[in-house]
Amino acid sequence: MKRKIPILAAMLALLVASPGCVINLGGPALPGETIPVSPDTAVQLQDQFRATIENARAGDGSLTFTITEQQLTSLLASKLEGQSDPFITQPQVFLREGQMRIYGKANRGMFAATVGIVVSTGVDEQGKPLLRVASADFGPLPAPDGLINTITDFVTEAYTSALGPVATGFRLEELGIENGNMTVTGRVQ
Repeated sequence: MKRKIPILAAMLALLVASPGCVINLGGPALPGETIPVSPDTAVQLQDQFRATIENARAGDGSLTFTITEQQLTSLLASKLEGQSDPFITQPQVFLREGQMRIYGKANRGMFAATVGIVVSTGVDEQGKPLLRVASADFGPLPAPDGLINTITDFVTEAYTSALGPVATGFRLEELGIENGNMTVTGRVQ
């Protein structure tokens, strides 16, 4: 036991003396490959949605629109980039098994961990997206108070601010998630 105390003291001294040192505490593993982030992809998503809305208005009013993991990842990255202290960095959005799964890095002081957030999706009675955080795994780091509500608000705001201005008069009917894509079905009025 006495041998362990000097070793622990030396490790603690190293940590304190290394201000640039970050200790990675682990966390949930990513479910797949790294999704590339591109600011152009986030803008293209808005342009693609705008064109889909215009085509629906020229037709019978119904539309189906597909959003990819890369588009959502790029959109979330651009939203987080504008924050002074984002709750996660290096976001990755996976659309698998009917769920939106968001991964990233959380940093608290000299500690870092991988974060996994599962978002359930649906449509409310007004035809608006219903996005709820089903779970949040910050690895061994404690989740900040009110985190679920904050993340739910953030994800909803990111979606509505990116597509909302284009979607005036758009009523969402269904959100489906499968094989890396989110399919949005709705009608323009």
